[in-house]
Amino acid sequence: MEGSISSSSTVAVASPSALDRNLKSLLSSDERDFLITPTGTQVKVEELHGMTVGLYFAANWYFQCQNFTPVLASVYEQLKQRDANFEIVFISCDEDQSSFDKYHATMPWLAIPFSDLKTKKSLNDMFQVEGIPCLIILDQHAHTVQTEAVELIYRYGVWAFPFTKERVVELESEEKAKHESQTLENLISIDGRDFVIGHDNEQVPISSLVGKTVGLYFSAQWCPPCVKFTPRLVSIYDTHKQNNEDFEIVFVSCDRDEAGFLECFKPMPWLALPFGDERIKGLSRYFNIQGIPALVIIGPNGKTVTREGRNLINLHMEKAYPFTQDHILFLQKEMDEEAKSFPRSSHHSGHHHMLNLVSAASGGGPFICCECDEQGSGWAYQCIDCGYEVHPKCIREAGKESSSPKNKDRVRDDPFCTCSSGGA
Repeated sequence: MEGSISSSSTVAVASPSALDRNLKSLLSSDERDFLITPTGTQVKVEELHGMTVGLYFAANWYFQCQNFTPVLASVYEQLKQRDANFEIVFISCDEDQSSFDKYHATMPWLAIPFSDLKTKKSLNDMFQVEGIPCLIILDQHAHTVQTEAVELIYRYGVWAFPFTKERVVELESEEKAKHESQTLENLISIDGRDFVIGHDNEQVPISSLVGKTVGLYFSAQWCPPCVKFTPRLVSIYDTHKQNNEDFEIVFVSCDRDEAGFLECFKPMPWLALPFGDERIKGLSRYFNIQGIPALVIIGPNGKTVTREGRNLINLHMEKAYPFTQDHILFLQKEMDEEAKSFPRSSHHSGHHHMLNLVSAASGGGPFICCECDEQGSGWAYQCIDCGYEVHPKCIREAGKESSSPKNKDRVRDDPFCTCSSGGA
C-alpha cells in the first residue's frame, strides 16, 4: 500500500437542499441542542448560525483520516486567524467512546457527542457518505455547496475557502495559467530561495538545473513503499549519470522530523529541498500529490512531462527516460511486440494456480504486482479467480531464482488466494 499523504476514499453525493433546512434541524436532536468541544464543553448549535460549516466524517482507526486531520486543522487555524466565518463539526465513525475521545482531542473544532448515534446515522444517510475522510461544506443557509472538500483542501489549502463552485472555477483557472507559464525556476524558487541543497548542506543554484530533465521525488523515511522504491530509483539515476544524461533529481521530503529527513536523504545521491522548506507544501498542492512515493518529471523546457514517473520506472526501468509521451508510446509498442513471445500461461512460486497472460485489451489493466508490490498496467500474468496479478518481468525473474538449486524445494504460502488450493 502506498504511503498516503493526501486524498481520501471519499465519495459523497449532494442531497437535495430543503428550503426550510437549518443547522439546528441537522445537528440537534430532541434531547440535545448543543455540540461539544474536545474538552467536553457544551456549545449551543445556534451559535453556528450564519456560518460556513464543514461536516467532517472521520475515524481514528483509518490511516487516511489520521493523515488528513492535521492538514485540515492547519487550514482551520489559518481561517480562524483571518476571522473567517467558518466552523467544523466532527461526525465520528469511531468504534467506541474511548476512541472518539482520543481522536477528538487532536482536533480544534466541535463534535456531535459520540452517544448520539441517531443524529450521526441521519447525517451519514442524508449526505450519502460512502467513505472517509469526508468533508461536506454547508453555506450560511445550511445548503450544501461542496461534497469534495477533502480534495480541495489537499489541492488548495486555505485558498479553497469558501469552497463554492465559483471559487473552485477561479482556482482551477489560476492553476491552469500557472502550469502554462511554468518554468523550473518559478516552480522551485520562492522569496529569494533560489537553491536546493546537496549533502553537507552545500547550496546548489536552481539555475544550474535549467535545461535538464528533473525529477521531483516526494518520499519519506516513515513510508515503507518509499524505502523500497528509493534503491531502485538510485540504480536508475546512477545508470543515467554514467551515460552522461542531463538528468537530476530533487528530494521533496514528506518526513515528520529532521531526523527522518536526514535518514531518508542519506542513501540518495541527488539534491534536496531543505527540511521544512515552505516550497514543499506548495509543490505537493501544485502537483496534487495524493500518495508517496511520487516522482514528478519536469522536462528541459521547464514544463511538466508526467506525474507518473514512479509507475513508468516500475514498468520500464532505465528505459523510461526521458519519460516523454512519444517515448512511452514507443516502449508500449515495444512491449506489445515482446509479449508475442511470452508463454500464454505460467506458474509463479507465490501462487498455487496457473496464471494466464492478459493485456489491457483482454482483461488486464492497472494492478499491483503481487511479487514486487509495485503498480503495473497493460500486460500481466493473472489468476482472475483470486485477483492475483504479476508483472511479466517478475515472472521471469522469479523463474530464474527458482531454477537455482537452493530454491528447488521452496514453497510459499499464498496469502492472496481466496479459493481452494487444489488444482491449477
